[in-house]
Order: sequence, then structure tokens, then C-alpha cells
Amino acid sequence: MEAIFTTEGLIALATLTLLEIVLGVDNIIFISIITEKLPQEKRALARNLGLAMALVFRVALLFFITHIIGMTAPLFTLWEFDFSGRDLILIGGGLFLLAKSTSEIHGKIEGEQHSTSKVKYASMGKILLQIVLLDVVFSFDSILTAVGLSDQISIMITAVIISMVVMMVFAGRISSFINRHPTLQILALSFLILIGVMLILDGLGHHVPKGYIYFSVAFSLVVELINMKVR
Repeated sequence: MEAIFTTEGLIALATLTLLEIVLGVDNIIFISIITEKLPQEKRALARNLGLAMALVFRVALLFFITHIIGMTAPLFTLWEFDFSGRDLILIGGGLFLLAKSTSEIHGKIEGEQHSTSKVKYASMGKILLQIVLLDVVFSFDSILTAVGLSDQISIMITAVIISMVVMMVFAGRISSFINRHPTLQILALSFLILIGVMLILDGLGHHVPKGYIYFSVAFSLVVELINMKVR
């Protein structure tokens, strides 16, 4: 822990914590949207459980950091491209995000056209399983970012814990804000489709800088907030 309480360590901790929070936004959005299918009294519990599982995944992965880095080694070659374990995880996660987000958008459109008086709720187990699947992908991405910024595992774990606590504090507010505005829900789901495409491209060896993605989302969000104010 001594490495944290140095000027270099504190700067690395602050930078990594901020990046972990930014990278966790897509996780919060996904959790917020799918927990809407639960009864009102269970949503906060599901959100906190989802983020707690993400915290456990990320801390556990940090203790196996050598193996995680080793997953970038090629496993097999297909169409002259070397696929690694990391590539397969990113492609699988991207496909899951594409399928899930498209399904959610379709469900919202169909739900508006064929609304019924009886509301069907999903089971807590089914929701948590979906959160776990995405946590694996997002945690993997988060750990690789941490490795690129620091070589001290104590700094990485501290940054992950702080970022998760911050996200737990604000997850409820973000979730209620998104769920109160249907147009924001569609925008958030579109953002998840964009993230899914980015993960697939990254898994296929075409890295897209995240700055472009987050700028596009921020710009779209500002435009939508202006539209909401006008309405």
C-alpha cells in the first residue's frame, strides 16, 4: 500500500479511478435498463448486486493479471487472422450486447403497440445472469485499461473499489432518470449497440479509440437534453 501514498501513486490512482468510472457508465446503463423488468422494490437490490459482482470480478481478475495478459496470445488462425482468448471474449460480448439491445428496442416498440393491462416481470435470477455475462466482458476491458496505466496491483484494486462505490451511489439516480424518459432509453440502448460493434471490431483487430465513441454519445445526450427542455 506504500506505493499509493506517493505523488506518482496518487496521480495514477486519481487517473485510473476516473477512467474506471467512465468505463463503467455503459455497465450502469445496461444494468439500469434490464432491471426495469423487475418489480420496483427489487430494482435497487439488483443494481447493487450487479455492481457488487462487477467489483468482485475485477478484483479477482487483478490477482490473475499474468494469465489475463497471457490471453492475448493467439489460440488459432482463421482467414489469416490470429484469434486470442481476449478476442473471443470481446466478440462474444459484443454479439451479446447487439442481440440484447436490439431485442430491448424491439420490445419497447412492440410494447407500445400491443400494451396490455397485465405487467410481466422477469425473475431476479435471469436478470442477474445477464448482468454477470456483461460484467465479464466489461471487467476484462477495465482490467486491461488498469494494466496500461499502472503496474501496482494495490493502486489498481483501490481505483476499482473507489469507482464501484461512486457508481453504486449514483446508479439509482441514473437509472430513475433514464427510465423516466423513453427517448433516453432508446438513446442508451443505441449507445450499447455502438459499444457492441466496437467490441466486435476490437476483437477482430480493428481498434476504435473510445474517445470517438464517448464524444458521439455525449453529443447525442446534449442534443436530447435540449429537446427535452424544448418539449
